[in-house]
Amino acid sequence: MPYQPKAIPSPVIILMGVSGVGKTTIGQQLAQQLGISFFDGDDFHSPANIAKMRRGEPLTERDRAPWIEALQKFLQTLLVKNQGAVVACSALKAAYRQQLSNGSDRVRFVLLTGSYELIQQRLNLRQGHFMAASLLASQFEALEAPTDSLVVEVDPPPEVIVQTIVEHLKLP
Repeated sequence: MPYQPKAIPSPVIILMGVSGVGKTTIGQQLAQQLGISFFDGDDFHSPANIAKMRRGEPLTERDRAPWIEALQKFLQTLLVKNQGAVVACSALKAAYRQQLSNGSDRVRFVLLTGSYELIQQRLNLRQGHFMAASLLASQFEALEAPTDSLVVEVDPPPEVIVQTIVEHLKLP
């Protein structure tokens, strides 16, 4: 029987960072370019968490635990099915990233980052999102920047950011 190379499963790329950094915009464009699905981690929040953030109240670890657990289970389903995806998720703390990846080298994190002033400006212009702009400071404080992930500045246009991610992660 002739040699048939194994299909390399697509990665699950988690675009992380504070609210307003562009995770959804970049994620949708990246997923489209790669021909894989995009998922927004915010969709996994409970109604109580969303209500709390709307009121400008930061989430506690207790609030976040079920959200991270739901996302982790979803990511494991993608991995078991060998499905690639792009997921927008703040993943601000190292412990969250560890739980989300569950040790899989197919889960790749990309930190989208920018100055506080730039992100605040974007949040002030954003409409229709439940995350109160007043929570930005608490997100910057909570961020534990990864040392083993791609870090991409969000000053350039989205298409440039997407291309940077594709090139650095050596994606098709």
